[in-house]
Amino acid sequence: MEENNNRYFIINKPNNMVSQFISSHKVPLLGDLNFNFPEGTHAVGRLDRNSEGLLILTTNKKVTRLLFESETPHKRAYLVQVKKVVTQETLQQLRTGVSIRVKGGGDYTTTPCGVELVEKPDIFIKINTDFKEFQPSTWLLITLTEGKFRQVRKMVAAVNHQCKRLIRIAIEDLKLDDIPPGGVREIDENDFFVKARIYDPKQGPAILKTEEVNVQSALV
Repeated sequence: MEENNNRYFIINKPNNMVSQFISSHKVPLLGDLNFNFPEGTHAVGRLDRNSEGLLILTTNKKVTRLLFESETPHKRAYLVQVKKVVTQETLQQLRTGVSIRVKGGGDYTTTPCGVELVEKPDIFIKINTDFKEFQPSTWLLITLTEGKFRQVRKMVAAVNHQCKRLIRIAIEDLKLDDIPPGGVREIDENDFFVKARIYDPKQGPAILKTEEVNVQSALV
């Protein structure tokens, strides 16, 4: 790989922060993080303001196309806390696909995805939240290869569960690990391309093999 000046970061986006550096509104921005990002840094994809977790930042303008707009699907894993107890029947509904409303007002049936029950992830609990722990709830691990606007929230709403927290913990082998809310980790370029399971266009069109996301390694 030729020398270049591109840099790559993963952050743990806190709740109530928008996934951009500039806004016409008075909202918490990525530039408010305690890190001196180089000029030209931008977010790859987005997490909505009330979602948390792994967000890629880079100066490489090609990454969004290679990762989220390519013909090869890339896995994204989310920990999702929903109100009420989720049944096995509901899990199967989510796995096989549910109907959600998408931009433009049409209906869309989500593609089959991974949905599993998980134990309460204690490492993510210690933040301010208005959700009372005594209320019945369920934690899910949802793994998608598509990303419609607010898709995860709409999916759980379609099976009559309200999403209380949504934390992205992985994009392929890029994992949140122990990065604290608001924390930043810089990644070497070679390591980034390998873990993101995308190819460097300078090296040709060989796509790396995709493997299942391991929730335990993502949580440790």
